[in-house]
Amino acid sequence: MKALKNKKILIPAILVIICLVIGVTAFSMYTAKLKALSTTPEKVIFEVKEGEGNASVLDKLEKAGLIQDVQAAKLCMKLQGLNDIKFGVFTLDRSWDTETILENLNDVKKAKQNEVMITFKEGMWAKDIAQSLQHKLGVNAKNLLKLWNDDTYLKELMKTYPFLTKDILNDKTRVKLEGYLFPETYTFAKDADEKEITKTFLDHFQKIYQKYEKDIVSSKFTMHEILTLASMVQYEASTKEDMQLIAGVFFNRLDKDMMLQSSVTVCYALYDDLTSGEDCEVNPDIDSLYNTYKYKGLPIGPILNPGEDAVQAVLHPTKSDYLYFVADVYGDGKVHYAKSYEEQLQNQEKFHLNK
Repeated sequence: MKALKNKKILIPAILVIICLVIGVTAFSMYTAKLKALSTTPEKVIFEVKEGEGNASVLDKLEKAGLIQDVQAAKLCMKLQGLNDIKFGVFTLDRSWDTETILENLNDVKKAKQNEVMITFKEGMWAKDIAQSLQHKLGVNAKNLLKLWNDDTYLKELMKTYPFLTKDILNDKTRVKLEGYLFPETYTFAKDADEKEITKTFLDHFQKIYQKYEKDIVSSKFTMHEILTLASMVQYEASTKEDMQLIAGVFFNRLDKDMMLQSSVTVCYALYDDLTSGEDCEVNPDIDSLYNTYKYKGLPIGPILNPGEDAVQAVLHPTKSDYLYFVADVYGDGKVHYAKSYEEQLQNQEKFHLNK
């Protein structure tokens, strides 16, 4: 009887220990999932829209790489009383843990409710950027484009921004600030005017310029030429590796005094008449100073607004003997390179023309 009694006492004790172990393990997993995703500080602009639910906000935080786990964040929100997320634009940091991020989102003082966050992707044309700004901020797109072509205004900007030189003052270019509207996520005051918007773009470009200033100065090309080539590289490639290889191909062709013959420059030459990517392939004879099939050397200016990877690729191209390339646009998009025209014709036949 005594053994049975001891057994009855032992079983509950074991169960308590098991529950404690499970509880401690679960708590450890919970706290681990609340830790920051990065140890390196990195600011991230994050927007909570008016009327947006907490579940949507947490999903966006996870997709933005700011929290590890939505369920752990939900529990933290409940336990810490952090359910009152404000709307507005916040400056968060990847080195913050989940609780710190939620505390910031619950603080109305941290919410910039008079600002709008807009993301501009790599490769956008200035006219599309202007349209996006008109849609989100209500500014007039035509007025923006007019300002970006205003020589008097541009000369004033040149006094402040060293990367803006007389190269931009070419009346034959479509948009004189094309290439300088750096793709990024920006916050604008809701009542920002055209000049304030432009300053926001150029202030950010100044940071990129300072980051690569030594490379730019030591290059044999001007800032405008670097951006022009980077814009072509951006359009031609989708990976960082291909950007560097393609930049190298373009340099090889320039060194051999060959025409660049890039169909993406035809796209920009067509501009308002462009209806599809195929238009770029079948109009190599269009008379435009942007058309590298008709005019030797670089186009007269950037054909879009390139990102940092494209700029870096031009400053640090991959050296090779390649003179040609073609993308398998109807397949996996892989770029195939060639050292001779005969090889290029074979690649075109195989990956580009008869699909």
